[in-house]
Amino acid sequence: MQVRYLHTMVRVLDLDKSIAFYKLLGLEETRRYVNEKGRFTLVFMAPPGQPEAPVELTYNWDGDSGLPSDSRHFGHLAYAFDNIYEICAKLQAAGVTINRPPRDGHMAFVRSPDNVSIEILQMGDALPPQEPWASMGNTGHW
Repeated sequence: MQVRYLHTMVRVLDLDKSIAFYKLLGLEETRRYVNEKGRFTLVFMAPPGQPEAPVELTYNWDGDSGLPSDSRHFGHLAYAFDNIYEICAKLQAAGVTINRPPRDGHMAFVRSPDNVSIEILQMGDALPPQEPWASMGNTGHW
């Protein structure tokens, strides 16, 4: 038996805002499907050169009252970066709350505009602790 990973789907309330967030993480739009009859749009975004690992943003044109207020049932998406401090600084400068700062130089968590938890990991070994992250407390939950 063979198995092949296809994608992870998250529902979004504001497609443009969500696309902008995932672009901040470095993802690119790889495919888009617009279904006028079903009144929804699917946008697939993946890291550059990794089209086999997309996240599917599902946008229902008429809203989505079925979205839970807290997407904790989902778990999280995880992405590794070559410099965890640089990506966290970039996200913070764009107004994203760093819920769990990379105090250990290895792991951080943020939330998407739709409350999806995103784990940010350092590629390879952890970086040495660095301010302001080393002494920064948690904000909210992840």
